[in-house]
Amino acid sequence: MRALGGGGLASANRVASASHGTAREALLADSLLVERLLRRDRLIVVSALGLVVLIAAAYTVVRPGMAPTPSGVAGMDEMAMTMTPSAWSAGYAVIMFLMWWIMMVAMMVPSASPMVLLYAAIQRKQAAADPVLAPAVFLSGYLAVWGVFSLAATLLQWRLEWATLISPVTLTAGKALGGAILIAAGLYQLTPVKYACLKGCREPARLISEHWASGNAGAFRMGVVRGAYCLGCCWFLMLLLFVGGVMNLVWIAGIAVYVLAEKTLPAGRWVANGAGVGLVAIGATLLGGLI
Repeated sequence: MRALGGGGLASANRVASASHGTAREALLADSLLVERLLRRDRLIVVSALGLVVLIAAAYTVVRPGMAPTPSGVAGMDEMAMTMTPSAWSAGYAVIMFLMWWIMMVAMMVPSASPMVLLYAAIQRKQAAADPVLAPAVFLSGYLAVWGVFSLAATLLQWRLEWATLISPVTLTAGKALGGAILIAAGLYQLTPVKYACLKGCREPARLISEHWASGNAGAFRMGVVRGAYCLGCCWFLMLLLFVGGVMNLVWIAGIAVYVLAEKTLPAGRWVANGAGVGLVAIGATLLGGLI
């Protein structure tokens, strides 16, 4: 009886061990499947973001209707001597708005990509929404904010041209206005508002924990919130385009790289403070040359 009982117990242990082994294998297979799906979704999202940035950058470089000069700056050099500015009409205003908006896409999407990828990963793990569509809706909310800024920038450009404060060809401010913009942008870099918005941009988990909302409407709203943080952080930096020239590709690339560094480097706050001091100094030097 003992032998029989011992044999039965051993058999039961073997069955239990086999069951546990099967369960572990099934769990491992599920984990591998989830990881493959996550890699696929990340690839799709990264490819989509890269395509958006590539198209926007290509448009910014080519500038339909404006041939780039050898210096890489559309509308400058010898063109500036021969071109006459276009009269502001509804059609021209739309073109200028699109120019600003697409330029903002090229400059701001790279620094927003980590947030979009984090949002996509969470959506996949929760399986609450389409892991590809939801990030696209999130990004559209983010870009809508920069669309509003682009509209404001277009109106500002129109008023500055009307007041002859910027060149209608190169869209570059004179020394007085340029120096004032540099000083104002530098001082803004040192304000609590700038720091609060920069902190929001640098902490994507904060957006997830404080502003999470489900569904496509929630994704769009979260994108708007993220865009608002980035707008509060960078809007004055974008106005520096009137200093170096809205048509200056080197200036555009430089600001985009700086924005990315400010948001991603460990010492981002000190980068912002240093840039603020530097902008004030350059602006003061520029204005001092007028005296």
